[in-house]
Amino acid sequence: MLAHTMQVLGLTAAEEDVYRHLLRNPGAEPDDLHILLRCAPEETDSALRRFRELGLLREDGGSVSARAPEVVVGRLAEQRLEELYDSIRTLSHLQPIIDSLADEVPAEEADPADGPTERLTDIADIRTRLDELSFFARSEVQSAEPYDALTPENIAHARPLDMRCLRRGVAIRNLVRAAALTDPATLSYLRELSAAGARIRVLDTLDELILIYDRHTALVPIDPADTAKGALCSRERGIVTTIINNFERLWSAAEDFETAVGQDRTGEEAVSELQLRVLEAMCTVAKDETGARKLGISLRTYRRHVSELFQTLGAENRAHAALLARERGWV
Repeated sequence: MLAHTMQVLGLTAAEEDVYRHLLRNPGAEPDDLHILLRCAPEETDSALRRFRELGLLREDGGSVSARAPEVVVGRLAEQRLEELYDSIRTLSHLQPIIDSLADEVPAEEADPADGPTERLTDIADIRTRLDELSFFARSEVQSAEPYDALTPENIAHARPLDMRCLRRGVAIRNLVRAAALTDPATLSYLRELSAAGARIRVLDTLDELILIYDRHTALVPIDPADTAKGALCSRERGIVTTIINNFERLWSAAEDFETAVGQDRTGEEAVSELQLRVLEAMCTVAKDETGARKLGISLRTYRRHVSELFQTLGAENRAHAALLARERGWV
């Protein structure tokens, strides 16, 4: 008996048996299938009916043949993906279930941490709460983060959470300080987020730390002057609305990320004409020697410009630099 490898595509074992038989025996008589496969007529009839609905059969008179595997697998995968997307969309709107279950909990047994405003003073508790809110976000995450640079640890922790949100269709709006664009690792990560669909804006002066999830939960420092004192996590409508309004005020005053990184802080182009030519050569030739000869400059000068481009783009290697340059429209 062959292993039933098509169940991942949503076929039952009986349906796969029918399909494989039709591949081996094109022009089969449908009335004989249950006899040849030694199964109930209802099983083969059900399989044929489903295959007809999906357009996976060719019929000629009273005989049937299976369409090519690449056609069948493609259509089954498309249907399966649509079913999975429907499930994801359903699982992204869980609040009615939560509200219904919350009604069953006696008031005296409610967890104080589930109240409208929670005070978090332990860094581990804050990290856990942020991870939970990011993991379960279903519509939008808004953040204003007044850092000058992200550590490699910060980036490694944030990347899977941010990318998971973006893959699920959660909108991300992120406000950052202009100073953060001068740090290569931070700039590289912001470019990665932007390329994945996050909207990022830049302010020369940003002192407020704000995190808002789905426009109903907000985190702000207990003491804005000393974030080490902890955070307030609030679901109080009036408080959250005020924080959202403050975020929107900052957002409207900020500069678009691509505009900010395309220029230096004086408005001059961040790269020279020669560097653009070096960048083009770097993306089209395999060796530095060839690129330098093509531009009529020394190998040392060529490599110095390559190093400066890495710094400007926040790139880790040449392939990464080429990708970032294409995103910015430089090549």
